[in-house]
Amino acid sequence: MLDRTIIAILISAVAFVTVYAITPSLIKVLTKKNMIVKDYNKEVAIMVARPGGPSILAGILASELTLYAFFPSTAILAIIVTTSLAFLVGLADDRKVLGGWFKPLALAVSALPIILLGTYDPHLAFPLFGSVKIPELYLALIIFIIPVMGNTINSIDVLNGVASGFMTIASFALTICLVIVHNYDVALASLPLGFVSLAFYKYHKVPSKIFPGDSGALTLGAMYGTLSIVGHVEIVAAIALLPAVINSFLFLSSVKRIIEHRQIKANPVVHTEDFKLMASIDKSAPVTLVRLILANGPLTEKQVGFVIFKLALFSAALAIITSFMMGVKL
Repeated sequence: MLDRTIIAILISAVAFVTVYAITPSLIKVLTKKNMIVKDYNKEVAIMVARPGGPSILAGILASELTLYAFFPSTAILAIIVTTSLAFLVGLADDRKVLGGWFKPLALAVSALPIILLGTYDPHLAFPLFGSVKIPELYLALIIFIIPVMGNTINSIDVLNGVASGFMTIASFALTICLVIVHNYDVALASLPLGFVSLAFYKYHKVPSKIFPGDSGALTLGAMYGTLSIVGHVEIVAAIALLPAVINSFLFLSSVKRIIEHRQIKANPVVHTEDFKLMASIDKSAPVTLVRLILANGPLTEKQVGFVIFKLALFSAALAIITSFMMGVKL
């Protein structure tokens, strides 16, 4: 146990320090190359560097490869390869806005290493009811989970600091759940995701100095999804991600098709005269979690972010309670 503790501290430090140290240089490079976008939620025009995916991936690879050097396993390989492929999908979308179906299909392909490396258990575990063996159906579920998790995090990346802050909470909750169900090896592999998200939040919080972009959001979501599969905690992971899942469901049910956020013409959120956020009254605007939060009245961007973080903490607590209920020793 002492060895695992030392390694846990080491890879956590590698993950955090890598992102914390690299991101400022990435911001300078992106700004120099004019890879900047306008922050539309600021009263004064501010241009923000984008995408931050490269520093996020660097932190994940540095820490996971360090872990692999001490504890080589196919599970860690699956995490590394699937996460890297998801990053490439996001990077392609950052450089050129592609069709709404591109990301789900490409992310589905990114999930194949999990299947090819055999790092999954076809038993789907449910709290209280035990597990159900679904070999063929579970393969389809793997192909489904990675696109859903990736795009779920991407869909909630709408305000300064929300995606990285939300993932910090969800990731650490997932690590705790993995420890509770005695999957210590995958719990170890999940630690870097939380520390990478936390380090990136330093530069992503209000006011953002860098946006994660599709490459950053899809990387975080895909790694989270991979951890849920190789750690055999799919249900628990979904519960921890519940606010983001609800946001995706609301968005898709209102637009009734898969579409890029950048292709939406009617904005679900508008600004007041003092530049607070306010729910749009346009019936054609999509329904989102932020729009629902603003239904009771205008809030500042920071206030909306804190409401989302409170929801994330509540969902994290539910996930931890659920992991106790599962009573599964993996």
